[in-house]
Amino acid sequence: MAETEADKNTNAGTGKVRPHTGRRRNEAARRAILDAALRLLGEGDGAPVTVETIARAAGVGKQTLYRWWPSKGAVLLEALAESAQQAVSAPDRGDLRSDLQVVVAATFAGAQRPPVGPALRTLAREAARDPQLAALMREFTECRRAALREVLERGRERGQLDPGRDLDLMVDQIYGVFWYRFLLGHAPLDDATATALAELLLR
Repeated sequence: MAETEADKNTNAGTGKVRPHTGRRRNEAARRAILDAALRLLGEGDGAPVTVETIARAAGVGKQTLYRWWPSKGAVLLEALAESAQQAVSAPDRGDLRSDLQVVVAATFAGAQRPPVGPALRTLAREAARDPQLAALMREFTECRRAALREVLERGRERGQLDPGRDLDLMVDQIYGVFWYRFLLGHAPLDDATATALAELLLR
């Protein structure tokens, strides 16, 4: 007998069936899937996170994931984005040095909070072998780069930054420090680092 959609969405541990409404996401199932994906990412034990492992942990069938997301990477990024709060603010205190310190320190702190920190490290590892996930990672980080660039642009408009400075290069320098220390763990990513980095860039 062919497996029905209800069978696919049966929670193996409880025998309960998660309701669904075709392509329209059921919020309870969606939440279970995203929570499971983030939990698996956060475990970071080296085992690859797959559609199968996410579905099993969430108690749904694989087809439920494929119906609502185009790929495994899309599930993982949505889970991380919700936890990390996708919207990133660009502070405006009227002083470039102060604004830059605030946004850099917030970036460092936010990326290290559990479960975001372990999840982000796992995603970076997965993206190295998954071109589609790598592209989604670039989209995920773009709003953070945009917030940082906005701070720099406002500073330039106020005359607090040399108009000839390459803003994209400055953003890359900040995120270069972030990713290098975040992935290797050889030095801290704390408020003191954020302050020192801002001072160095604005000399």
